[in-house]
Amino acid sequence: MQCMSDQPARWSQATVYPDMWANPDDDPRNTEGPSPDGELATLQDFLTNYRMTLRMKCEGLDPEQLARRSVPPSTMSLLGLVRHLVEVERDWRNWISDGDPIPKLYGKKDADFDGAVAEQAEVDAAFSALEREQAATDAALAEHPDLGERLGKDRIAVRELMVHRIEEYARHCGHADLLRERTDGRVGQ
Repeated sequence: MQCMSDQPARWSQATVYPDMWANPDDDPRNTEGPSPDGELATLQDFLTNYRMTLRMKCEGLDPEQLARRSVPPSTMSLLGLVRHLVEVERDWRNWISDGDPIPKLYGKKDADFDGAVAEQAEVDAAFSALEREQAATDAALAEHPDLGERLGKDRIAVRELMVHRIEEYARHCGHADLLRERTDGRVGQ
């Protein structure tokens, strides 16, 4: 017969609403007051919140937990997602450039996931690279505040790129929910 434990198989740190990731007063994504003014500010706010959500899903885990793979044959892990988003941020700058492409940081296809190893130096490097690449992409796009402007060889609209960025982070935050739950039972909201 299986024994019951005090820790449920699924849990959250929230105490006000147990199905939430964080208590509303502690959630850095919650803002009081009016919503952002305008389309660009709204898109940037959504992107900022999804980026923050991804970081929150990784908080409090050690390198082994961050590098833990989901289920075979998948190579997906939280650390792999961070490394993947580093490559994605670099690639978005390629979309808006007319010049030579920025080379991949991690090398061949899927190296972002395959190289996600349980070492603190790798974790630190991945989060540092993500911060750097996000800032570089943000700076490149800040030069183009007109959402209808078309950029790069493929003439992609800034609006389309902004929406795609939100979609990419949102999708991977969903993956992060499942990866985190598999790692330590903590569920998202």
